Amino acid sequence: MITTNISDTNQLIEELQNNIYGEVKFDELTRLLYSTDASIYQMTPIGVVIPKNTDDVSATIEIAHKNSVPILPRGGGTSLAGQTVGNAIVIDFSKYMREMIEINTDEKWVRTQPGIVLDELNRQIKKYNLMFTPDPSTSNRGNVGGAIGNNSCGAHSIIWGKTSDNIIDIQAILSNGEHAKFGPISEKEFNDISMEESLEGKIYETLRSVTNDHRAEIVDRYPNIQRRVGGYNLDHLASNESLNMAEFLVGSEGTLIAVTEAKLKLVDIPKYKGLSVLHFNDLIESMEATVDILDLNPAAIEHIGNSIITQTRQNLSYSRISNFIDGNPNSLLVVEFIGDTEKEVADQLAKLQSRAKQRKLGYSTLSVTSPEEQSKVWAVRKAGLGLLMSKPGDSKPLPFVEDTAVSPEKLPQFIQRFDQIVKDNKTEADYYGHASVGCLHIRPLVNLKTDTGIQQMKDISDAICDLVIEFGGSLSGEHGDGLVRSHLNEKVFGSTIYDAFRKVKNAFDPKGLMNPGKIVDSSPMEKNLRIDPNYSTQTIPTGFSYSREGGFAKALEMCNGQGACRKLDGTMCPSYMATRDEEHSTRGRATALRSAISGDLPLESLTSSR
Repeated sequence: MITTNISDTNQLIEELQNNIYGEVKFDELTRLLYSTDASIYQMTPIGVVIPKNTDDVSATIEIAHKNSVPILPRGGGTSLAGQTVGNAIVIDFSKYMREMIEINTDEKWVRTQPGIVLDELNRQIKKYNLMFTPDPSTSNRGNVGGAIGNNSCGAHSIIWGKTSDNIIDIQAILSNGEHAKFGPISEKEFNDISMEESLEGKIYETLRSVTNDHRAEIVDRYPNIQRRVGGYNLDHLASNESLNMAEFLVGSEGTLIAVTEAKLKLVDIPKYKGLSVLHFNDLIESMEATVDILDLNPAAIEHIGNSIITQTRQNLSYSRISNFIDGNPNSLLVVEFIGDTEKEVADQLAKLQSRAKQRKLGYSTLSVTSPEEQSKVWAVRKAGLGLLMSKPGDSKPLPFVEDTAVSPEKLPQFIQRFDQIVKDNKTEADYYGHASVGCLHIRPLVNLKTDTGIQQMKDISDAICDLVIEFGGSLSGEHGDGLVRSHLNEKVFGSTIYDAFRKVKNAFDPKGLMNPGKIVDSSPMEKNLRIDPNYSTQTIPTGFSYSREGGFAKALEMCNGQGACRKLDGTMCPSYMATRDEEHSTRGRATALRSAISGDLPLESLTSSR
């Protein structure tokens, strides 16, 4: 059961209710609903604030600072590394602060609030023939604020980069509740601010000192690849290019600031697109083909692994749109080309078709040119996580080493070594992801309900960390550090840079209240797990047998928290679309039910009115 200091909490609630216009929710159920995300972790927040405007955010953080209470900014709660759970006041931007504020079509930028969903933003600006390019698989429920906090990328980062490459400036609230703006800045402006007697001045002074003292170490230790989102972006400060403080702050996971507005770069929507789907009998063969295809300048090369292919064919919805799969491949590569004319795209597809035939890249190559058919291919690719997690049983494909990244030319050998580590630990893994930039999502099957499974996870994590360092890669190429990787940051970056991270964190957040335990000074990865060897459930009578899933409790455990039920189109989940309340999402209901049968809520709450 959840316990808090009632006296102190009531005082905190009263102060928040008296100073903000939004919602203040500290009830037991709401706190449990926000205790999980798409990761393997669960941490019950102190309470939840749902702000209606920037002043609400500032007041909440100021009150928390005064009372030394941690703060956790959150959007859609789709984090795979555990960034969006913690013992803190969760600030949920997704319900009210989700507006597009301003767009400049001539200069190609848009200003938004952090709670706007990525796909919703692109729907609103499509009429201007413009788009915001980061396109993670969660784009139909993930928020702009989450993309900034996580430095999200997606399938097309090979041509458009990460969120940090697509940001202009940020309006933010500092850890003491003060407002600040971060964006392009001259060296003189930087130095002038660093001389000020304020929290912002201290921040700039520390950043200048850290960069000057450790420039050589930063250049040496940061991997020279596109997909590196772990740690803090000190490499942005250490480069000789023009300085943009917003680029530095992207990917800081809510540990330094809370974003309230963002000015984002836009690009023209491609006029024409075409796909080639290459079929392979072997995983490594598909990785080798990726290297062979890159010099054709594709807009994306996405890998779909054997498990996803199998689950696609077994899933009622996705089996209907999987007619692009020829035979029984082990792996697929989805290669996209874009162009200004149909002929330009057709020529690229033909060139790949010819190369595949000449160099025997796979056993079949299918060209897909109609937008409708292309959307089916992308739907299967984006459904990868959900399809994998629909496997019944206690062993699940878990996200703890799932987004390592290396230079693409190293990918075949890296994947061979990675797969051997998994096999040496007596399990197997599922593979899919962004082959074009050397970032595959690899999920070993592990049963966290056993001590053996916990040790298996730790052993694989340590071995993969060593492998990433050996290959000059990044431990996190997309999903950030959170609770699952932060403990390895000192090993990855070295003690000098890790100490610099701590100085940066302390400068922005002297009290250590902004999403603590992420990036620096984290707990061991096996702490705060949603399901562990101590997890148990009560058996309750149900009208349905749930025999295929292994019972009612295991059916609930199949909700992995990725939040696909929070999407804003289609037929699910209509109650969430109407209210934008987490409790009305399918994820929220699954969390509530799991909480009741596992003892976090009284079992009688299953039949209560609330």
